[in-house]
Amino acid sequence: MKRTLKIVLLLSSALLTVVLAAVVYCFAVTAGEKLDMQKLSLCENCVLVYDREGNELKTAQKSAVPFRELPSYLPNAFVAVEDKRFYSHRGLDYRRIVKAALKNIATFSFREGASTISQQLVKNTHLTGEKTIKRKLKEIKLTRALEKNFSKSEILELYLNSIYFGHSAFGVGSAAEYYFGVPASDLTPAESAMLAALVKSPNRYSPFRDGEKCLARRNFVLTLMQEQGYLTADEAETAKREPLPTQPHERKESAYLAPVFEELSALFPDAKSGDKLRVYTPLDPALQAVLEERETGTDLCIAVRGREGGVKAYRSTCGNIRRLPASTVKPLAVYAPALEEDLISPATPLLDEKIDIGGYSPANYGGTYGGYMSARYALSRSVNVPAVKILNTLGVKKAADYLEKMDLPVPEEDRTLALALGGMREGYTLLSLTDAYATFAQKGLYSPSYFIERVEDGRGNLLYAREKDGKNRGGAEGKVFSEGTAYLINDMLMTAAHEGTAKKLKSLPFEVAAKTGTGGRGEGNTDAYTIAYTSEDAVGVWLGNRDNSPIDATGGGLPADIALDVLRALYGSHHPAPFARCEDVTCALLDKEEYDKNHRLLLADPLAPDFLSLKELFKKSALPEGTSEKFSRPKIQKPEISVVNGSVKIVLCQTEYYDYEVKRQCGNQISTIYKGKYRRELFDNSVCGGKNYVYSVTPYYCGIAGETVTLPSVFIEESRALPDDWWE
Repeated sequence: MKRTLKIVLLLSSALLTVVLAAVVYCFAVTAGEKLDMQKLSLCENCVLVYDREGNELKTAQKSAVPFRELPSYLPNAFVAVEDKRFYSHRGLDYRRIVKAALKNIATFSFREGASTISQQLVKNTHLTGEKTIKRKLKEIKLTRALEKNFSKSEILELYLNSIYFGHSAFGVGSAAEYYFGVPASDLTPAESAMLAALVKSPNRYSPFRDGEKCLARRNFVLTLMQEQGYLTADEAETAKREPLPTQPHERKESAYLAPVFEELSALFPDAKSGDKLRVYTPLDPALQAVLEERETGTDLCIAVRGREGGVKAYRSTCGNIRRLPASTVKPLAVYAPALEEDLISPATPLLDEKIDIGGYSPANYGGTYGGYMSARYALSRSVNVPAVKILNTLGVKKAADYLEKMDLPVPEEDRTLALALGGMREGYTLLSLTDAYATFAQKGLYSPSYFIERVEDGRGNLLYAREKDGKNRGGAEGKVFSEGTAYLINDMLMTAAHEGTAKKLKSLPFEVAAKTGTGGRGEGNTDAYTIAYTSEDAVGVWLGNRDNSPIDATGGGLPADIALDVLRALYGSHHPAPFARCEDVTCALLDKEEYDKNHRLLLADPLAPDFLSLKELFKKSALPEGTSEKFSRPKIQKPEISVVNGSVKIVLCQTEYYDYEVKRQCGNQISTIYKGKYRRELFDNSVCGGKNYVYSVTPYYCGIAGETVTLPSVFIEESRALPDDWWE
C-alpha cells in the first residue's frame, strides 16, 4: 500500500512538474505578445504596385466593406464551412481541437486543423504560417485577447476584409468585383458560397483554374449552410444550379495591372497575409499611355517586352484570351525548325502549286499559285502551300517539339498539317507568341516574359526577387534554336518588314523583323496580327472580337500601323542596335541561271559575272555542296547539226556569254570556220558535195578554253543550192 502511494505521489509530482514547466514555457514564449490594433485596422490598399521608375500605380482596389452592408448569407457561408460554432465559443473550439487531435494521432499526421475564424484572423494579421508549438501558443493568447476586445460581428468584418481570395483579390470587396463584377452587398447565396469555398486554397479552387473542383466545393458549402439552418432546402438547390463565373471581370484601372495580379497569385498561391505587399514592375508609364490611347472599334491586345523578358507595356480589352495564331506560327513551327534541321535555307526553291496531301488541300490567299519561289520569298509574303510542304517534310511531331520548348503546347488533336497555317482548336495568347518571337532576337534562347521584378512586405522585407537567369519565373527556358538559325530567321523576317506583308514598317530607320497573320472563316477575318521585334524589344499586336465575329482588318493593315506607332514611341530617343552578327552564317553566291532554270542550288563559279550570281545567306554547315564551273571550265550542251539545201547548219545552245570557235575537218584537212561571239545559228556553205565533214565546237570565257564538243559527221550530196548569206 505504501509502495503504491509512493508511486502515485511520484507520478503526481512528475505531472505537476510537467504542467508547471508547460505553464512557464507558455508564459515565456508568449511574453510581450499583444494585439496590434494597427494590424487589425481595415486594410484599404493591400497591394501597392510600382512602375520601373518607382512611381506608385493607382490600383483602385475596393475599400473594406462594413459588416452592416454585407448580405447575411455571406458571413454565414464562412461560418458554416470554417467555424460552425463561431457564435458559441470564445475564440477556441475545444471540441474541435480534441477531435482534430484524435484524428491526427490515429493517422500519425498533423494535417487536421482546428483553427476558428478568430484564430485565422490572428494568424493572418499577426503571425507567420509556420507550424510550431511556439506559434500556436502565441495564436491562442492573441485569440483570447481578440475575443475580449471585439464583438463577433467586428471579428467577422475584420476577417472577411483581410482574407485572400486568389488572383490578388484581398477582402470580399475586391473578390466580389473580380469574380462577379458586383459589389459585395449584391452577392447571391451561390456567389457567397463560392467565395467561402475559395478560402481553403484559393489557387486550387479558383473557377478559372479548375471549375469542377470549385463547383464541388461551392456546393459542399451550400449543403453545410442548409444543414446549419442558414438556407432552406429550396434555396440551397436553387443556388447549386447557378453557374460559376467563366472569366474575371476587367479591372477599370490600367490594363497592365491584371497580369501583374495574376503573376502575383502564381508567386503566392496561398497568401493569407492582411499586410501590405509592395510589387515592383518593369512598366514603362509613357509607353503604357501610348497603348491606352489606342481605339480600334474592336477588341485588341498589345504587348511590349524587353530583351530579358520584362513587360514594359501591356493592354488587353478582353483579358488574356487564347486565339488561333494564323500565319504567325509559320516561323515558329515551320521555317525555324526546318532551318535548324538543315532541311531548307533561305534560298531553297519551293514550288507553290495546288496540292492534296492525304485529303488536305490548303489554298493561298486569293486562290492563286506562284510557281517556284525561294523560302525567303514564301515566308516574307506568307504563302501557304510552301509552308505546308515544309511541315510535311519536317514532320508535325518535330514541329510540335520545337513549339513546346517555347511554352507553346500542341495537343494531340492539333498535330496535323493544318498547324503550318495556325489551324488549332484553342491557340495561344498574344504574349506567349510575342515571347516565342523574342527567342530569335535572343540568338535562339527562349525566356518567358514577366510582370514582377520583386515583392516586398509592408515593412520593406524582400519576399521575392526575380532571378537573373529566370529560373523562378515558371515555364520553360533554354536554347531552342542555334544562333545560326536565329540569325537567318531574323534576316528573312526583315525582308517581310521591308518588302513583304509587314512592309508598313519599312520606314523605320533601324533593323526590325516582323511577321503578320490573318485568320478567319468564310464570313470574314476574325484575327489580325503583327508581331515585330528588334535586338532590344518585341511588340505584339492582335485585333479581333472576343465572340469571334468578323473584323475589317488584316495583319498587314491596322495591326501593322499600331506596331509602327509603338515602335516609334519605344525608340523616340535612341535606335536599337542591329541584330547581332553570327560567325556560323556566311553569304554565298549562287549560280543564278541554274537557280532560275533548273531550281537547283549550286554555288556560283568564282569567275561568274555579277549579273549571273545570286547572293543569299547560309549556315556554314548547310552550304550547297556543288560549285558551278561554267566559267572556269566552260561547257556547253551538244549543238544541233543538220544539212539544209546543201549547206551545214549548226544551232548553238543558250550560252550567249561565251565566245566560240568552230572547226571543220574533212579528211586530214582542219580549218576554222568561225571564231567570235555567240550566235544562235551558224551556216557553212563552203562545203563540197560528195564529202563527209566533222565539226567541233569549243566554248571560251575570258580566254579560257572549255571542253570541245565533237558533232556527228554529215555527208553533203553532189547537188546543192547555197543560201544567199550563210551567216543569217
